[in-house]
Amino acid sequence: MNKLRKYVGVDIASETFCAAIGQSNEGSWEIKVKATSFKNHYDSFSQFLNWLKDHGVEKRSSILCMEATGVYGEALAYTLVGNGYQVVVEAPLKVKKAFYPTGHKNDRVDSQQIAEYAYRFSDRIQLWQPKTVVIEQLKVLLTLREQLVTQKTSHHNANRALKRKVVRTPLAEQVHEAAIEQLEKHIQEVDQEIKRLIDEDPSSKELYRLFNSIPGIGPTLTPFLIVMVETAPEPYNPKTLAAYIGICPYEDSSGSSRHKQDTSRHFGPSAIRRLLHLAAMSVRQHCPLFERYFQRKVAEGKPKQLVLNNIANKLLRIVCAIARTRTPYIPGFRSVHPSLLSSN
Repeated sequence: MNKLRKYVGVDIASETFCAAIGQSNEGSWEIKVKATSFKNHYDSFSQFLNWLKDHGVEKRSSILCMEATGVYGEALAYTLVGNGYQVVVEAPLKVKKAFYPTGHKNDRVDSQQIAEYAYRFSDRIQLWQPKTVVIEQLKVLLTLREQLVTQKTSHHNANRALKRKVVRTPLAEQVHEAAIEQLEKHIQEVDQEIKRLIDEDPSSKELYRLFNSIPGIGPTLTPFLIVMVETAPEPYNPKTLAAYIGICPYEDSSGSSRHKQDTSRHFGPSAIRRLLHLAAMSVRQHCPLFERYFQRKVAEGKPKQLVLNNIANKLLRIVCAIARTRTPYIPGFRSVHPSLLSSN
């Protein structure tokens, strides 16, 4: 990355956004251009680009930082990258934790803090790049699928409760059953479209084939893994991904006091965490290697849920290794250090 001269903080809202420009002056931070408001619409982006040019924000020696606000900031991020600017999209919590909660809290102040955040953490931030069309479509379809599954489960549970009532209501039961049938049809259509997109994209198709070679990793979980590998900041680091998904156990202690057993915080995407847990349950029952591991740890006094979480982490490490090497899963594979190999 070239030597940076200016840092632009952008605070995104639904209808507007604020931008402020700062820079380092002999080792001290200062705001050079106070926050200015723009409309958050394609028609106003040219005005923002001209504003950047008027204030000397050079494309290859400046950073434009914004918080991850979903669809609100997506169009602006695409426009800026398309015009050659270096864009960083950071989690709002990371920016918030970098400052003491004092003083005014508004869009103007936030944009200046975001600019300062980019300056202070310029050696750690990663430039944002648009994902491929296939990955963006897969993300939308997977989210839609989870919504449909949730609705189907809700109708199923409500209908089951109605059928246990002494006084039955046939119309209500029929409505729930019709809704379940329609949702199942939509889920099947979404699954077919997901498979079509994967088959038409060589990279996704290859990952689909490789991930399906892993025990317990079925066609429902595989698209989530493909999106994770293509979008995660460190896609081949199992520890980072475990923390991102929410299956990484954390210690909870202070001094000599241990408040409770190490536990996962269950942050991150719930769908992939749930599917990984189901995969861990599957290989624990059907894969002798994992079954022996499970029984050994339980015999040592480990809680069953903890052991299943460990199995999910082991599966995630296998996923990372296969994604990194682009080689299929080999049953019974054992890694051997080169120094232990015979020279004969």
